[in-house]
Parts: sequence; C-alpha cells; structure tokens
Amino acid sequence: MSTSLPLNHWMSWEGGVDLVACTAPGLPMPNVIVHLARLVHTPVGSAPSGMVLFQPSPDAAPLVCGFVSTDARVGAYFGPKIFAGTPFEQAPVLEASIQITTTPELVGAVVKVAGHELRTELRDLGALELVSRAPSPMAPFHQQGLEASTLEARLWVDGKEIPIIVPPMGISGGPAAVSAPCGLYAR
Repeated sequence: MSTSLPLNHWMSWEGGVDLVACTAPGLPMPNVIVHLARLVHTPVGSAPSGMVLFQPSPDAAPLVCGFVSTDARVGAYFGPKIFAGTPFEQAPVLEASIQITTTPELVGAVVKVAGHELRTELRDLGALELVSRAPSPMAPFHQQGLEASTLEARLWVDGKEIPIIVPPMGISGGPAAVSAPCGLYAR
C-alpha cells in the first residue's frame, strides 16, 4: 500500500554547502548558519540562494540574518512556503552574491551580503549518503538528498577567521556541516 502526502511547496538545489556552528561553548542555540547552494529551484524561479545567520555573540544583534539570493523572488519564497511556522518564517530577504567551490579536497562557499562577506570551507569529507528526513519543528518539511559530512569546517567573516564549534546535529536533524550536492525540501 502506498501512502501519498499532499505537497504544496517545494524547493530543490544543486551544489549545496551547509554549516551550522557556535562561536563559543555552551550556547543554547547555534549562532552561525550558512546554508548556500550554487543553484536553487523553486516554482517561482531558479537562482543561487540560501540562508545565513551570523550573530557574533549571544548578547549582540545578528551581524547578518536572512534568506539570501541573487533573485529576490526566489529568496522571498523560502519563509512563507518552506519555513512557515518556524522562527525563520519572517526572516528578511537579502540580495547577495554567492559563489560555491567544489574540488576533490573541499567544498566551500562565499556569500557577500549586507556589506559583509562570509566564507566557509569544509574539508575531509566522508562518503556521500542518501538521506530522507521527516519534518521536525525547526525543519517542517520532508528532506531528501545526498550529503557528505565533514571532519573539518572553517568560517571567515570579513576576512577574519572565526573559531567555531560544530555541533553533532544541524537544524534539519542531520550533521551540522555537510556537502549537499543535490536535494529537495517539500511540504
């Protein structure tokens, strides 16, 4: 017997680089999120896009926070259609330039947004795995895709390397630092 779920909203991506981290031990929530893709496809169009959060300290306002894209229509799709019901639903949409690097040794991303540059680098990647995750409170969508977790993750903000701690699990319920060559969110 097959079960079908009504799916109303979706996005897929190619060339994803995802990092969730903390800049200090003991933080109640990660204060770094850099989820970017070379190309994101939605019903309203396709563009390099993602989501970023960098809050230098728990007492400070975020330096940068929001959905980022080279196309505002694509960026505006994420909050109400994919992240509805989460703290990210009302996140602003920010115009950005996004560059993804993929080599046999590493994957990395550079996003220039709101006068800042965030750069990530993931090395020592594991084997690619097929993932299928059910919705959760922070990620209220079905997720399928390919991922390779990493043993080494680095972050630079405005040219300065920021020490980070990568938790064992990210917001989607999988590893917090991954190369995600392709995948799909649907709800």
